[in-house]
Amino acid sequence: MKYQRLSKEQLEELHVEFINFLATQSITAEEWGDIKANKPEVAEEEIDIFSDLVWEKVLTGAQYLEHFSKNQIHLFELQEEHMRLIAIKINNDAIDVTTPEGYNWLRENLLNDEVVFYNATKAYGDDHNVDKFKLIQQGSAITKGELFHFFKQLIEAQG
Repeated sequence: MKYQRLSKEQLEELHVEFINFLATQSITAEEWGDIKANKPEVAEEEIDIFSDLVWEKVLTGAQYLEHFSKNQIHLFELQEEHMRLIAIKINNDAIDVTTPEGYNWLRENLLNDEVVFYNATKAYGDDHNVDKFKLIQQGSAITKGELFHFFKQLIEAQG
C-alpha cells in the first residue's frame, strides 16, 4: 500500500465510487459479499487498492496545503517542479495562532517585530504525491490557497 487505507467513514462517503471500482474489476455485489465473508484478505487488498487510487487522485489535484501549530503557520503552494513555502513564525510564546484569539492577534499585528516571515522552495523527491502525503500525515490540510496568496501579496508588497 502506497498511502493509507481510507477510514470506514471515508469509504462510506465513497460508497458509489467503490461500487464502480468493484465493477471495473468485474466484481458483482454478490461476489463482493462472498469475498468479504470467505476471503477477507482479498477484500482488504481491494480496499487498499481503492484507497491508493483515491489518494492518488486527491494528491494529484492538491495545489495548496496549510499547517498550523502554536506559533507557526506553514503555507505550501504545490507547483509542478517544487513546493513553495511561506512560513510565519510568531516569536511570542503567549500567542497561539491555533486559537481564535491568537489568530486575531496575528491578523492585527502582521508587521509586528515578533512576526517573522520565511520564504523558501523545496524540490520534490522521487514521487511528488508521496511528499504531499507526508505533509498531510504531519497535520497539513488541503486548501484552496487563499491564505497562501494573502501572505504572498503581503510579502511582495514589503519587498
